[in-house]
Amino acid sequence: MRRPVRTAPAPGAPGTGVVGVGIDVAAVTRFGEALERNPGLADRLFTPAELRLPSGARRGAASLAARFAAKEAVAKVLGAPGGLRWHDTEVRTGPGGRPALHVRGSVATEAARHGIRSWHLSLTHDAGVASAVVIASA
Repeated sequence: MRRPVRTAPAPGAPGTGVVGVGIDVAAVTRFGEALERNPGLADRLFTPAELRLPSGARRGAASLAARFAAKEAVAKVLGAPGGLRWHDTEVRTGPGGRPALHVRGSVATEAARHGIRSWHLSLTHDAGVASAVVIASA
């Protein structure tokens, strides 16, 4: 007796929770050098809150590189459409230091078009590389 072959539903199909997954990496030293070469770059990429630790101290290159990777991963989840604004994706520090994504404006509009209702984020940096994984759920 043959068993029926089951295939996974397409991402975003009814009954699935995951709409998309994005991942990105950034070389910490290279990213830090880019920030130093371009004095206004940090302000163009990050909100004022993202530039600071909860203590108020300025974030280091590794932490900012991970946040940049998160913004790129969000764009990948959305299919990298034109017109997304950097400040419309914000990585905040939640309870216990857990990172959380907050979207608005251009990113929120595109997310709604895809049926995205929640975001899940993991950040890490080690051995000179920062990375982010983003999962978007319906």
